[in-house]
Amino acid sequence: MELSVSVEINKPREEVWKAIVDFENCSNYIESITDLQVLEKPADTLIGFKWKETRVLFGKEATETMWITDYVENEYYQTRAESHGSIYKSWLSIEQVGDKSQLTMSFEGQAQSFFAKVFSVLMGSMMKGSMKKALLKDLNDIKGYLESK
Repeated sequence: MELSVSVEINKPREEVWKAIVDFENCSNYIESITDLQVLEKPADTLIGFKWKETRVLFGKEATETMWITDYVENEYYQTRAESHGSIYKSWLSIEQVGDKSQLTMSFEGQAQSFFAKVFSVLMGSMMKGSMKKALLKDLNDIKGYLESK
């Protein structure tokens, strides 16, 4: 499953970047995140930054461990998680558009186990719509937080 959503934020790219890498405080402005624990925090890079995130997704609380695999400051970061027989990758990217920023989240889920592949075939299209809605809600939470400052 692959999908991508975007929002326009009335703030410059640098301010948006500061918010999206403020992992320790994101549960204060992203409603679905109920807890976040930093597991590894490299001193001079985001690569290898690892955290455990608990959020409400599809009406249930779920905890996943994620880590940053790539980034360019003020442009994007990429994360990876492995859970329930699948590999999940996401990208959060920022594009400056005049005096505003476009924040985009892209998501890719790759089923690895037999069960995950069967589940993906049976539920994929239904899950895609729900995931898109959840990701857009997160982006709108970030937008609301930044634009209220």
